[in-house]
Amino acid sequence: MSLPAAIDGIMTQRGAAPIVAAEAALIDIEGTIAPLAFVRDKLSPFAAARLAQFVRRHAGDPEVAALLDDARRLADGADPIAALEAWQRDDVKAPPLKALQGLIWAEGYAEGAFSPPLYPDALAAMRRWRGTLPLYVYSSGSLQAQELFFQHSAAGDLRPLFSGRFDTTIGAKTDAASYARIAARIGVAPAAILFCSDSPAELAAAETAGVQIAHIVKDGAETDPRWPAIADFSDIVLYPRR
Repeated sequence: MSLPAAIDGIMTQRGAAPIVAAEAALIDIEGTIAPLAFVRDKLSPFAAARLAQFVRRHAGDPEVAALLDDARRLADGADPIAALEAWQRDDVKAPPLKALQGLIWAEGYAEGAFSPPLYPDALAAMRRWRGTLPLYVYSSGSLQAQELFFQHSAAGDLRPLFSGRFDTTIGAKTDAASYARIAARIGVAPAAILFCSDSPAELAAAETAGVQIAHIVKDGAETDPRWPAIADFSDIVLYPRR
């Protein structure tokens, strides 16, 4: 089903529910389709406990050695392990840290240490939307971490739902230019993309780039007066834009 040709973009509000015409949907993970608590209480402590040991054990591996070089450069020549531990403690979205976390989490997934939960309404929406337009992920977690998350989700292997995934190697999620790059990469105009996120800073950046946005507010998260708070994905009426 599609809207009449004269209807384009976010046209109206039904309470907190936007009616959107789009050619692609771009979705955040943490706090948007999955509880923040999974990362905070499961993934982050697991990586924190193993980071230094993992890096020392695999320092001779080319991939890990390259990430250590990246960390050393970002830390202006400081000890890379100390820098990685500090970034992890302070939740800094440094690309080498995110990549190393993904490698560490791979061990945890292989051991069956965790199985990521998803919000049921988000999962239903992604499956519903996938039938009409391509879905993409944009997360601060590395591509490796995203691959593992969706492969081992509590709902089964969800990787086939997505046409592509992006991480911070394309740019910071709070930088409008990142969304312009994603639009160019997937071949869709920014105005034809719907971005769903719980982060006001990310939403503001996406909106600056001309991307349509939906502010997802879960588990008592703070609302923002700039946008309607959407607690349930079923409230978003998404049509394919022609």
